[in-house]
Amino acid sequence: MMNFTAPLFLTLKLSFVTMVLLFIIGIPFAYWLTFSRFRWKFLVESVVALPLVLPPTVLGFYLLLAIGGNSFIGRWYESVFNKTLAFSFQGLVLGSFLYSLPFAVQPFQTSFAWVDRKLLEASWSLGRSHLYTFFRVILPLSRQGIITGCVLSFAHTLGEFGVVLMIGGNIPGITKVASVAIYDEVQSLNYGTANMYAAILLLFSFLILAVVYFINRRFMRTI
Repeated sequence: MMNFTAPLFLTLKLSFVTMVLLFIIGIPFAYWLTFSRFRWKFLVESVVALPLVLPPTVLGFYLLLAIGGNSFIGRWYESVFNKTLAFSFQGLVLGSFLYSLPFAVQPFQTSFAWVDRKLLEASWSLGRSHLYTFFRVILPLSRQGIITGCVLSFAHTLGEFGVVLMIGGNIPGITKVASVAIYDEVQSLNYGTANMYAAILLLFSFLILAVVYFINRRFMRTI
């Protein structure tokens, strides 16, 4: 039973940690993308959206090269923490963060862009700082997009396969998430166990999407 549940708990842990990091880092990043007048901002937006069209194995391969033992990042991490970044849970978090980045940043950015600029100008004209305006005006009015981004990034991480397999491998209790477990069981012709993993992920993903649509409908009724 422990062997069966371990990949599921590891998947939920990875999804939650990734979602929290995307919330902390993605919100200020989305704010900069929304309000910055940087001329080449479209290039940054293109990089953020790249995981939407890039095959996961391609992203996983280049991440493996970037954090592997022969890279500067990999050697630095190993010298500081006395363990490798590749084929570790921390490596999975890094890969999941980059792979799910557009699923969080784009909803954040869209919700920020929909905030009426007149409200922002009114706040600034009253002498309020940009930081105050962000927390008291922009964030409350963007709650739908923020919730959607968090939920979608969580759900997207649940189903990762290519990236986590490339940079994490298949180490039980460390990098063997549910999607990799399904692949293993199919390879071993254990279709019953694979079906149980798949059914649990399917149900969980459905519930998450149902929550997103429920929140969106409630929000639309209040405006």
